[in-house]
Amino acid sequence: MRTLPQAAVRPARVQAFVLRSPIATPVRTSFGIMRDRPAVFVRVEDADGAWGWGEVWCNFPSCGAEHRAQLVDTVLAPLLTSRSFASCPEAFEWLTAQTAVLAIQAGEYGPLAQAIAGLDLALWDLCARRSRQPLWRFLGGSGDAVSVYASGINPDQPQVIAAQRHADGYRAFKLKVGFGRERDLANLDALRQVLGDATPLMADANQAWQLEEALEMGAALRDFRLGWLEEPLRADRPWHEWQALKQQCATPLAAGENIVGQPAFEEALHSRVLAVLQPDLAKWGGISGCWPVVQLALQAGVRYCPHYLGGGVGLLASAHMLAACNTPGWLEVDANPNPLRTQVAAQFTSPDDGVCRLGDAPGIGREPDIAGLA
Repeated sequence: MRTLPQAAVRPARVQAFVLRSPIATPVRTSFGIMRDRPAVFVRVEDADGAWGWGEVWCNFPSCGAEHRAQLVDTVLAPLLTSRSFASCPEAFEWLTAQTAVLAIQAGEYGPLAQAIAGLDLALWDLCARRSRQPLWRFLGGSGDAVSVYASGINPDQPQVIAAQRHADGYRAFKLKVGFGRERDLANLDALRQVLGDATPLMADANQAWQLEEALEMGAALRDFRLGWLEEPLRADRPWHEWQALKQQCATPLAAGENIVGQPAFEEALHSRVLAVLQPDLAKWGGISGCWPVVQLALQAGVRYCPHYLGGGVGLLASAHMLAACNTPGWLEVDANPNPLRTQVAAQFTSPDDGVCRLGDAPGIGREPDIAGLA
């Protein structure tokens, strides 16, 4: 198993920035609607003057961005700047341990984990910038190319945005499903008519179905030759339900964005139901937590395709980690308009026949212009 590089850090200053971008068309999932695009970018500066950027997952609920930024400012920043660390993983583990009881007391497991993940991403960016290496190379990658797919495709006329993104250079796509059998199948049929049978196409149910409905939909989806079916069941359902679905569903199963903690990921891999593992670096683990999980998945023959649906900082970090893993996974890129993504990570706007390159600039390669974005 490949291990992470070791680099000491002494964080001296932490800043959290909340940004929101209005959008004309809401982003819809089976469980909720995003009526604007939020982002929480975090900047960590070391005692030696080096700095790095991270991003905290904050899509839901709509007030989540401000709340998570407050957790960074009032809870985690004082902890992170109180001592030095021999490595980024040590900082990640210490922050997690120091806030474990608070997470139980407040019922804030997710928001605290997400805020810690964003800080971890910032620390890795800091270390790579200080070493004057792109993050993908600092982590041991052999090249800067990543394959991408267009995601977050809404259920309203999905063929329109798919055709637009295909013209932009995307060559793989993922549709949101979970809006009723008739509508889901009609949308998939429309996409196949526009994209053709050979284009990789996936579906994401966002935990919409109980086992019986998932079994019925799994059979109905067979003819669409999907690359994977993502989160057909709730993430808290027992793995024996997923195993029952796998036995009768010809489409490979994918999940991981809502799995939290290495023991839970290990249990998921032990169940042998997932063909694709999709941890979200900004939602749990950062690089420090997700790297060992991904290495276990690759050893088990499970494909790594990181989940991501936020701003440009987290997208760049996810891309660098995927490139560093030297594995043929796909990076998820939101197909919907979001200047908090495109103005920070412009290279994902127009892939070259489905491939984007990260370049040789230090760290994640870009910095958000906070004043300009605001």
